[in-house]
Amino acid sequence: MKRRSFFQSIALFAAGLTIAACTASQESTSDRIPDTIKFAVTDVQGLEELQRDYGPFRDTLTEALGKDIEFFPVADRTAAAVALQSDQVDIVLTGPAEYVVIRAKTNAVPLVAITRLNYYSVIAVQPDSGITNISELTGKKVAMSDLGSTSGQLGPTKILVDGGLDPEADVDILFLGDTDLQAFKNGETEAWGGSALDYERFLEAEGLEAADLPLLETGPALPNDVFVASSTLAPEFVDEIKQAMIANQDLLVNAIISVDANQKYTGSEIVAVQDSDYDVIREVYQAIGIDDFTEFVGD
Repeated sequence: MKRRSFFQSIALFAAGLTIAACTASQESTSDRIPDTIKFAVTDVQGLEELQRDYGPFRDTLTEALGKDIEFFPVADRTAAAVALQSDQVDIVLTGPAEYVVIRAKTNAVPLVAITRLNYYSVIAVQPDSGITNISELTGKKVAMSDLGSTSGQLGPTKILVDGGLDPEADVDILFLGDTDLQAFKNGETEAWGGSALDYERFLEAEGLEAADLPLLETGPALPNDVFVASSTLAPEFVDEIKQAMIANQDLLVNAIISVDANQKYTGSEIVAVQDSDYDVIREVYQAIGIDDFTEFVGD
């Protein structure tokens, strides 16, 4: 994975978007309409898990489309991209950060997005830090969760960039996985950046008030999770699926959230989507020195 300095990356951002747009404009010569649609989810591994977490959704979508749908389990996001490239899978549900890479690697078509309530990132500081704006984080340690996570890295990094900081040089970011908030609470870092929902749940679990770990900044809404379609599917077939999913969104969302593992989609909507909705993710990739969108961050 190629890395550049923050200021070089910002200069290259426009060029990177031009390349992405050119890739996106490539038209497939295929008009494939499969008898059975194969469906994968990038963060659910194993057939048993897919059946457990997305069985009701599959059944509802099957009825809406009048076509059989089979699960295609993938080990990870890389395997999902390979499966799309080789026509082993037709539709994949993935996150915003993963979408950008899958799009670059496979020219997959954004089908529809599924919204998520309260899907944004925040940055919090220690209560006695005296820090009142983002620029005062210069030289400080900032805890985050996982490298490549949309809400756990890219969202808070966007906040830093918007506050005028170079995330590569101005702050010391520590990726601490599931221990990030606990380490922050213990005073191991001056600040923490991550999902607003993770922050709220941590406060509740620890019996804390917002004033105990005060928020410094709240970021904008993050791009939605997205269903992508193989670029080799016939465009009219893709449009048929899109229209059916939007028309039956209430039934589909209810089917998804009927499973405990999918409660993050409570209150969600299935909406139209376009590739440019994810340019903010590409911008943040550039800001952390990554201008090759075909590689997953952290791999």
